Amino acid sequence: MGEKEVISSKPVKRLKQLLTVGNLWLYIISLIKRNERMYAYTLDDEIEKEFFFKPSKVMIYLVLYKLEGDGMIKAETVGEERRKYYNITKKGEETLNFAKQYFVLLSKGL
Repeated sequence: MGEKEVISSKPVKRLKQLLTVGNLWLYIISLIKRNERMYAYTLDDEIEKEFFFKPSKVMIYLVLYKLEGDGMIKAETVGEERRKYYNITKKGEETLNFAKQYFVLLSKGL
């Protein structure tokens, strides 16, 4: 089996799906932490630039609302345009750190 066939195989496609869109919260919360705050509308472009896939805006907003509901991020409305910016909370930082450690453990076992 050649490299091209491996990359396009069903198991690899499922892996990519689960590690990208399936865990979109990881990418969103990482960008919010790295940038100290993020404007929701720009997240799709930032994810594409940093992580090489582009989720839909609808999916991003769904994940943002869930993260906020879970207390991992906090929204702040700024300016006359009433733009919503998101900041990471202590709970969000702790959860992100745990996820990173978990990925390290997983990769060592593979």
